[in-house]
Amino acid sequence: MGTKEISTKPPKRLYSLDALRGFDMFWITGGGMLAITVSDLTGFEWLGVQMEHVKWDGFHFYDLIFPLFMFIAGVAIPLSVKARLDRNVPKKKLLKKVFYRMVALVLLGLVYNGVFKTGFAGSRFASVLGQIGIAYFFASLIVIYFKTFKARLIWLGGILAGYAMIQLLIPVPGFGAGVLTPEGSINSFIDRLFLPGRLYGGTFDPEGLLCIISATGITLMGTVAGNILRRKDKTDWQKISYLSATGAGLIISALIISPFYPIIKACWTTSFNLLAGGISFLLIALFYLIIDHWGFKSWSFYFRVIGMNSIFVYMFRRIINMQDISEFFFGWLSNPESNYGKLIIIIGAIALTWLLLYYMYKKKIFLKV
Repeated sequence: MGTKEISTKPPKRLYSLDALRGFDMFWITGGGMLAITVSDLTGFEWLGVQMEHVKWDGFHFYDLIFPLFMFIAGVAIPLSVKARLDRNVPKKKLLKKVFYRMVALVLLGLVYNGVFKTGFAGSRFASVLGQIGIAYFFASLIVIYFKTFKARLIWLGGILAGYAMIQLLIPVPGFGAGVLTPEGSINSFIDRLFLPGRLYGGTFDPEGLLCIISATGITLMGTVAGNILRRKDKTDWQKISYLSATGAGLIISALIISPFYPIIKACWTTSFNLLAGGISFLLIALFYLIIDHWGFKSWSFYFRVIGMNSIFVYMFRRIINMQDISEFFFGWLSNPESNYGKLIIIIGAIALTWLLLYYMYKKKIFLKV
């Protein structure tokens, strides 16, 4: 896997990356509700359970969505930031670009949290978009100022190991060290002391201050995958093998340490990062194999349309209630209070959202932050 990166040409767009981003966004823009409704209709309770976050420790499919998005953001760094470095774009210019991106995402996160509705005094400052922006900034810094692949791996290992040591070894007043509960974790303690605004859970915030460190880790994992994918001296099968082997190794590592270092999304334990990162490696390997290597692109068009305007659709579905709009147009088809009626309304909301994104895609309107 080496350190040699031999191409200085602008990278060819990875359709698999857009498709995976769209697949990820699908679940929080209606896909999750669709699965829950299907679960209610069919009695497949396991499906509905997977569409909910675990209360604290453990792992459901829905817990993968946020870290997968951050992983995908990391994959794009070698394909954009590193590629520009190879074309001798000044580091200061790149630094300014990723800094402005961070600021924009933090501000959008405040808007998403409802700052215009409640005002700053009653708002939650931490946000999904803010954490993406800050983690992307720090991961980009590492890529910009540490040239070798080995150096970036050292940073990744240091972040994962250092974060684990913080959570397991630093004592929290009144609880002690290594108490991974909503009240006793070092994450919760630091958020209660220093995080401005309202906390998500009252005692902790899943996008809190320490979580930014861990989130930077999974974003850096994405840069490892991006580094593999942009290599011109490796065959597609070699890239897929590297991605798959790395993913399997991370998952096994997470399962090995989980009995004494639980998998907890809310405080982003390193074991959670390893598991989510491992699954993300396997997913990008699968999408790359099917779409970019085998060339089966047509089935992924639906997801690519979503993936190319992911920030827009995330904000749009927060501000606009597509369920109401769908009910306005399709409520006559069946009773909206019945499960089958809800299914029709949800499908309608998903379809209307996608049609808007398709119109933007055709007009080349993309919200780029």
